[in-house]
Amino acid sequence: MANTFDTEAMLERFRQRAAAVRRRGLPPVEGPERQMIREQMELDYMDFAILGDASATLDDGILTLRVDLRPEGDRD
Repeated sequence: MANTFDTEAMLERFRQRAAAVRRRGLPPVEGPERQMIREQMELDYMDFAILGDASATLDDGILTLRVDLRPEGDRD
């Protein structure tokens, strides 16, 4: 698998998932369930977006994701 694994394709799939969560509407539920679904959607978006922004390397079968969480002005 390590020889055929495409890290950029994986990151693109996470970017697509983040975009899909943003486009997804809320199901027709009311009350606390609606808020719970909204909160989960926000977490899903954040997780997918963070992974989509990562840089990935695959060395000797070890996948390493590097995510810079510093504000834009503080990055190298």
